[in-house]
Amino acid sequence: MAISKALIASVLLSLVVFHLVEAEHTINSSKGTGYPKPSIDCGGACQARCRLSSRPNLCHRACGTCCARCNCVPPGTAGNTEVCPCYANMTTHHGRRKCP
Repeated sequence: MAISKALIASVLLSLVVFHLVEAEHTINSSKGTGYPKPSIDCGGACQARCRLSSRPNLCHRACGTCCARCNCVPPGTAGNTEVCPCYANMTTHHGRRKCP
């Protein structure tokens, strides 16, 4: 009888520990410290974003920097910055928006 109580207690303790480890893994993954997010094709995304720009070289350079840092480029040729908050919030040293 004592052996079965000890066995049940150890199984329950193992399940609790497993649950805690799994919860910590989930939290770390959501913070970005777990597995890396799949990266997007910054070249193609910036090509689409800058296709109507009056200064395409400058647009591609700025978009490429922003895409590399944020791993996101808003859809369309302008606006839609609410889709990528990181992209929308980057500014230059003079306080202007960095990302096209």
